[in-house]
Amino acid sequence: MAENTTRKSSIQSLGYNFIPPEFLPEGKDEYYLRKMQDRSGIDYRQLTAYEIEALVKNRNTSDDWNKILVSDAFNPELVKNCKFFGLVRIGKLEHYCLEYSDLKFPVGLYNSTIISCDFGDNVVIDNVNYLSHYIIGNEVIIVNVNELANTNYAKFGNGIIKDGEKENIRIWLEICNENGGRSVIPFSGMLPGDAWLWSKYRNDEILLQKFKEFTEQKFNTQRGYYGKVGDRTVIKNCAIIKDVWIGQDAYIKGANKLKNLTIQSGPEGKTQIGEGCELVNGIINHGCRIFYGVKAVRFIMASHSQLKYGARLINSYLGNNATISCCEVLNSLIFPAHEQHHNNSFLCAALIMGQSNIPAGATIGSNHNSRGADGEIIAGRGFWPGLCVSLKHNSKFASFTILAKGSYSYELNIPIPFSLVSIDEAKDRLMVMPGYWFMYNMYALARNAWKYVDRDKRHERTQVLEYDFLAPDSVNELFEAIQLMQLFTGKAFYLKENNEEVLTDNACIKAGKKLLDEQNGLVNELEIIADGFENAKRKTVITKVQRSYNLFKEMICYYGCNHLIKLIEDTKARTVQNIIELLPPKQKRNKWLNVGGQLITVQETDAFRKSIRDNKIKSWDDVHAWYDGQGIKYAQQKSLHALASLEEITGIQLKKMDAAQLKQLLNTTVATKEWITNAIYTSRAKDYSNPYRKMVYDNEEEMEKVVGTLKDNSFIKQQQEELVIFKQKINRLIQALKLK
Repeated sequence: MAENTTRKSSIQSLGYNFIPPEFLPEGKDEYYLRKMQDRSGIDYRQLTAYEIEALVKNRNTSDDWNKILVSDAFNPELVKNCKFFGLVRIGKLEHYCLEYSDLKFPVGLYNSTIISCDFGDNVVIDNVNYLSHYIIGNEVIIVNVNELANTNYAKFGNGIIKDGEKENIRIWLEICNENGGRSVIPFSGMLPGDAWLWSKYRNDEILLQKFKEFTEQKFNTQRGYYGKVGDRTVIKNCAIIKDVWIGQDAYIKGANKLKNLTIQSGPEGKTQIGEGCELVNGIINHGCRIFYGVKAVRFIMASHSQLKYGARLINSYLGNNATISCCEVLNSLIFPAHEQHHNNSFLCAALIMGQSNIPAGATIGSNHNSRGADGEIIAGRGFWPGLCVSLKHNSKFASFTILAKGSYSYELNIPIPFSLVSIDEAKDRLMVMPGYWFMYNMYALARNAWKYVDRDKRHERTQVLEYDFLAPDSVNELFEAIQLMQLFTGKAFYLKENNEEVLTDNACIKAGKKLLDEQNGLVNELEIIADGFENAKRKTVITKVQRSYNLFKEMICYYGCNHLIKLIEDTKARTVQNIIELLPPKQKRNKWLNVGGQLITVQETDAFRKSIRDNKIKSWDDVHAWYDGQGIKYAQQKSLHALASLEEITGIQLKKMDAAQLKQLLNTTVATKEWITNAIYTSRAKDYSNPYRKMVYDNEEEMEKVVGTLKDNSFIKQQQEELVIFKQKINRLIQALKLK
């Protein structure tokens, strides 16, 4: 076996030649980048003879006292038992203590080995065994740290290479697929949309090359950048911190190992890292919380996300305002507002498009049915698998799919949104109930939409995130689901009639539409079978088709009418003719993409990609400016989509509608709003009337003390108040428009 390689060098070299000579630009010294990084504004000077004498008296040593530079407010009595090597610059030291939480330490440098570092004003450095090549900000506290060091080739978690390094050491994030086929280069400032665009369009070689160029141009390849600890940051009781850039106001305590990281922190979001954490090759954005034994390698955490209680995050991007606890996440791209905080769940090689919840015992993604580790799972917004759900690669789910507890042994493709998917073990068949959320859990659906907005703590909102369950992506899926229900209903009808000669898709859609639109009672007698939902020979049965069909149409109408009402209000139209004149030209309902939680049309995305290929978009800043522009356009584009959806679902040509049609639309919207508000109440009320929920309480008073009263539920009260206001608004519109 090979022996460890140790090298001997002169003690005089300690603290010098940080940048190897072959990588120093002509005419530059080893401090040229350090000087550029120094923004303290401190006017340093050399030590006086008195100060050197005081430092020696306090058991300090230096290889060269002339290399110790200080500010005019330096106090040598506040530096004790330290070893200095190389150029060290020290700011103001004053006779007082710095306090943070229950910590209280005297200002000064104590019991530490310090190699070529800069210190701001009034810092606390105590018992740092090895502190090398760092720039420390003002009023920083660093105590009981084994190693805080920085190398000349530090990249701080960014996927770049430095002068003299080979391409094969570049860090990539292997998101969405374990085989690396969707890998992206991580960089500080990477948004969920950046990761999705880069991982998605793998056949667009020019686009991929441009993204790599955008990343490389954000950084230079020079060696010699120092690590940073920002103002007011507190670091205590840590083992190893190496090649880490730390922002302002961070709090790091008890970490085992932090290596090759950027830790963004500041007043807009203070980042905290706690006990037992081991984080390597990552980027942590503002306001993140990482506690209690977390292990993360090759990762990005977007702002205000959390890892807790032994979570493992590897080769993954975690979106904003998301929480992962206890479990393991590998090779995944997760959009904002994701929750996964129970023990022993597993998420692997997945694209999870936000507003999602992964429960205890779930295994989301298994390649054990594949010949290689190259499978994927794609789940639209609002993905909620149940306890102990097991899914196979490849699988794909429409928005707001919920899966009942079970082992799904075959690949799934569920294109109907708002569905409950379950397994009928007795009859060995897959069951899909469209519209489950609308029928049985409107409280959770509506409250989640409100909750995600309320909990969005982002300071910089470059990407406009969509949290409403009725939005262009989910409404388009509702239209697709309606046609699928027509198709499957028509097929079931013809099979029941033993008329297989007309089983063309068009004939089945026509027959199914007629049955469903007429609400023919025969629909409820049919066994409606879906094709292509599961890679298995067993049946996939669609249940409650008539009811969900009606609800889907009603929800699309509600979505469209709300935007029509907003248009009337915004334009202050006072006659039907006035509304018609102000309506935009008739448009077709367009296709949309979920780009990191921001909904953008396919047309705009294709034009964006072309702009990159044509060299009109030249940097990640330009890409982010494009997100901004799309966010500004979104309200209008969403409104156009909603109006097109309204025309398509009702058959009313808005440019030719009359007063009676408009009044009908307004009254229908009120009726739907009433139904939604009532469904929110009744779905929550079931929790108060269910005998199996009540049985743990001796009486109603005890239950109300524990879970609160239904009448005091703040969200229900808010919805009921909004209904009253909505009704009043519609009544005023009807009167103002003189609709009879």
